[in-house]
Formats: sequence, structure tokens, C-alpha cells
Amino acid sequence: MSAPPKPPVVPPASEQPRARAKIGVRTLRTDRWWLAPLLTVLGLVAWLAYATVRAFMQKWYWVDDFHYLTPFYSPCVSNGCIPESAHFGRVLPDVWFIPYAAFSLPFLLLFRLTCYYYRKAYYRSFWLSPPACAVSEPHTKYTGETRFPLLGQNLHRYAFYAAFLISIINTWDAILAFHSPGGGFGFGLGNVILLGNVVALWAYTVSCHSCRHIIGGRLKHFSKHPVRYRAWTFVSRLNARHMALAWLTLATLAITDFYVMAVSAEWFSDLRFVG
Repeated sequence: MSAPPKPPVVPPASEQPRARAKIGVRTLRTDRWWLAPLLTVLGLVAWLAYATVRAFMQKWYWVDDFHYLTPFYSPCVSNGCIPESAHFGRVLPDVWFIPYAAFSLPFLLLFRLTCYYYRKAYYRSFWLSPPACAVSEPHTKYTGETRFPLLGQNLHRYAFYAAFLISIINTWDAILAFHSPGGGFGFGLGNVILLGNVVALWAYTVSCHSCRHIIGGRLKHFSKHPVRYRAWTFVSRLNARHMALAWLTLATLAITDFYVMAVSAEWFSDLRFVG
């Protein structure tokens, strides 16, 4: 005869799996958890509205006396661009639905959309996925970034290459802006604003996670690559401030564009220090 089956081993009550708590409310948090996603929505919508209007306004982007060019129109490649502002030639037709900086704006938008911080920002604020810690989201299923259109987030590294090149162009614009109406060297408040924007853009661009990985992500022995290790360490420090730099550059871009627009429209004059 076969031996009788052994009775199942029942773990102690303290080790038994517990059923998930049945909570009817969305969250038990009592703080203002909704404030951060709300401010993010307001900030991003306001900036996008301003940037869209300015990109398609097609005027007040160039100050001929001082060679100020707003970053929203750099490089200016439309046939409608003022010739002096088109540092790299004019090749696009002059129509209202094509921005004057059509060669750069799509790539900059892609770089921001696929940025790791901005993903977190608009996932939480616009899609509520989730809006905050310990707050349930309205979505019943989670698929991550494995389907269209979120599959396009993998383009972030390639968008970084474009953003790096555009940062070089913005730097060149800032250098050319040291110009006086009579020719030669000139320096004014607009130069300070343009330089501040360029520095912020470089800090945000190189603090990108893709840049950090490109510099030192595949190294197995840092001791054999001291130069790249130092660069990786520097980028890593900036990377810790990537969120702050992301918002800072939105502010510097808007301020720089508004200042150039105001001087170009002659709402006020540039404060000159030299020339």
C-alpha cells in the first residue's frame, strides 16, 4: 500500500501573504499632493503657448544695430529672414506655417519631449500616471514605453546630438552679438542675457542622461581613462541638477526672446556698456 499523503505545511500566520487593503478613496494623503502636478501643467502650457506664438510670429527677432538674434529664430533659414540674421543661408520658402528656424525647433522639441525629466513631468501632470506617490492613477493598464507613440522616447540620444549642435550655433550667435552700431566691439545688457542663456543651455544639454552615458557609460576601468572619468564626474554632478536646469532654460529662453523682441520692436532701448 502507498503511504498516505502528507498534510500540507501551513506557514505561521505572520508569514502568510496578506490580501491588499480595500481602500475606496483615491489616496489617504492629506497634504496638497495635487499642487506639484498642477503647477507643472500651468508652467508647461504657458511656456508652450508663448513659444508657439513667437515661433510663428515671424517678426521682432533680430536687432540689426547690435546683431541680437533670439534663440527661437536660430538658425534663421527662411527666405523671409532678414539677410543679416541668416548666418547659414536662406533655403526655406517664406510661408506662415513654416517657422523661420524650422531646422532647429523640431529637434529641440524632440529633445525636450524625450528628456528623462520631462517624461516624468508630463507623465505625472498631464497623464496622471501617477500624479503623486501613494495616489492611484486612473489608468487600468500599464504598458510602459513599449508602444507607439511612447516607443519614440528611444530617440532621445539622437535628439541629444542635434541639441548639442544647436547649442554650438547659439554660442556662435552670442559671440556675433558683441557688435556696436558703428562697427567693431560692443557690449550691452542684451549680451549678458544672451550669454546667460547659452551657459544655461549648455548646462542643461550636457547634464542629459544620454550625455553622461556617452562619456562614461561603457567604461569598465575608470583608472585607464582619467580624462573621460573627470568629464563623467563633472557631467554626473550636473545630472543631479537636471530638473532645475530644465526649468531654468525654459525661463532663460523666454527672457532672452522677450528682450530681443522688445528691443527689436523699440519698446525700450538696449542698455549699453561699451559701444
